[in-house]
Amino acid sequence: MQKDIRLHGQLANGIEYFVLVVGTEAYQRYFFNIVQEEDELRIFSPGNEFILGQKGISFEGNGGHFCEYMFGVEQPTSDLTKTEIINRLVMNGACLEEEGGALHFSEQTSGHQSYDTVFFEGNAVCNYFFSVHSPKLSRKLGEQQQELVRLLGKTLKRTPAVGEERDDLLVDELFPLLQDEGAQLFIVKLINTHHKAYRDLFRSLYFRSKKIADDDFARLTSLATARQIDRYQQERMRIDVMYRHPLNRRIVDEYRSILIGCTARGEISTLENARLNRLKALSVRNKIPGALFFTLDELLKKGRDLKEATEEADYIAQTRQILEGFFLHQSEIDSSIDRDDMLILIKAKKWAIAARDHHFDHLMLDFSRECDEKIRDGADPALLEGFSYVITYLDRLDSTLSLIGQLAFMENVRITEEMLQGLLEHRAAFENLHPGCFEELFAKELFDNPYLGRFGRTKMTILLEGLPLVQAEMQGIEELQKRLIAVDQEERLYLMVLELVRHRVRNFYSSYATKAEQDVLRREVLEELKARKKLAVNLPDHVFQETVTTIQKEAVYLQSLLPTIIAEKNAVLREDFLANAGLDRFYVEELEREYYEQNGLDLEEMYQIRQGL
Repeated sequence: MQKDIRLHGQLANGIEYFVLVVGTEAYQRYFFNIVQEEDELRIFSPGNEFILGQKGISFEGNGGHFCEYMFGVEQPTSDLTKTEIINRLVMNGACLEEEGGALHFSEQTSGHQSYDTVFFEGNAVCNYFFSVHSPKLSRKLGEQQQELVRLLGKTLKRTPAVGEERDDLLVDELFPLLQDEGAQLFIVKLINTHHKAYRDLFRSLYFRSKKIADDDFARLTSLATARQIDRYQQERMRIDVMYRHPLNRRIVDEYRSILIGCTARGEISTLENARLNRLKALSVRNKIPGALFFTLDELLKKGRDLKEATEEADYIAQTRQILEGFFLHQSEIDSSIDRDDMLILIKAKKWAIAARDHHFDHLMLDFSRECDEKIRDGADPALLEGFSYVITYLDRLDSTLSLIGQLAFMENVRITEEMLQGLLEHRAAFENLHPGCFEELFAKELFDNPYLGRFGRTKMTILLEGLPLVQAEMQGIEELQKRLIAVDQEERLYLMVLELVRHRVRNFYSSYATKAEQDVLRREVLEELKARKKLAVNLPDHVFQETVTTIQKEAVYLQSLLPTIIAEKNAVLREDFLANAGLDRFYVEELEREYYEQNGLDLEEMYQIRQGL
């Protein structure tokens, strides 16, 4: 049965040590002495020795040192790409051959490290040194080192007992691996108490709320100053603690896993890039410092030229990134769609519609099929629920765009209470994502649209002002409907009057500039409307005057400006007229089409002028 003896003490500069001697005959052997003159502790066995001085540790014989990897420290690629390797192991006298990368052990194993170096190159808080005395080991030190790597190396690099500082568990794991009851295992554990105090304080503060308040940061700064902890070590410990928060660790480990796969192939696929970006987005939501991801990028991409897949439109990349987040649930990462994500997806679909890009719809179909397959194979049905949530909002987008498009651009639209009730429900849903979301999605671009006519603009203004009032119960939906119908009826009347006035001016009137001429024209139009049973009451004066003004502007454009625009291909002059005349762009383009057809011109030329070519 194995036994162990433990020796504990303090050195200068806040260095604490624990010496463990493990073996079946540990109590029967003398293994240490204190050199009073040098103020040193000497631990020894045949062929092996550790000397703990006030400034550093000296070692001779077999063995080496190990510690838990801190997050973000430089690691061999072989360690970095294997998630099960969590500890750093350095064997005395070992070196890596440049060609082939084989590990070579020399007979020269003695050395000295200052405590500053130990806690700089290794773990900032806790590091272990070890040696083994066993009659079964070879005589040559190089061969002993190879044998110890074979016996202990795998466990030393993988055991969580190192990071947890579970010395009892550590010796229980290591000693049986020596396969020699007569062996002695020597372990020297060094702790930097200054660093430990800083690490423990930061961990208690950060784990409480995943943030450091100004007062707490002042406490940390004061402690670091009092303990003379340099900034680099402070940063190392902070990053390591933040990584080890359970919520952070799951996301960062998933990020590392994807990046490791990319590194192995030398390429980042579109899908992997989407997942990496999604994890970064989740890190913002979960208040995970970007430094954790930057550190991984630097470590895994260092010296490697990872090729990225063919670039795709930003809105498609963002969509792929968010949808891929659904599957992160399999890694127990909360990547549910939040309001910001939904808003990004909605905007992406809008951009896809505007660009006539079908990639968005194809992506949604692919994801739907993948969801079905994963659920069929036993995945959480919540996948489908989350996807249904997305589809519902995208359907709302389609419906709202359709309804608003009808109101804004179509003539003779039947404005029903059901239509307005639907818009009211859609608005409430979009406003739930973000206050002002409805206006941002459907109003801003619409009012900037040069094809939005005068009546369409009026209807949209009434709608956008009325929906919030109805929702706040300050106005009834019937009143809103009544106002919109009134504008729609005026638009219909205006278009009928415009058609009649244009017909008479072109065919019967050489002049209509005087009031008397306009009065005659007005009476004729009124009689025609009544004969068609399109008007039951008198013709509003402002409607008639607007049609006359429109005809006058039309004449100026067709007789003076358009010939010049065509001859000079002057797109600037055309845009200046459209900006100042107040005529609907659709109406002007129809005039241009008629002009080209009447004069036997190639309409393609007009298309080029419109595009500024």
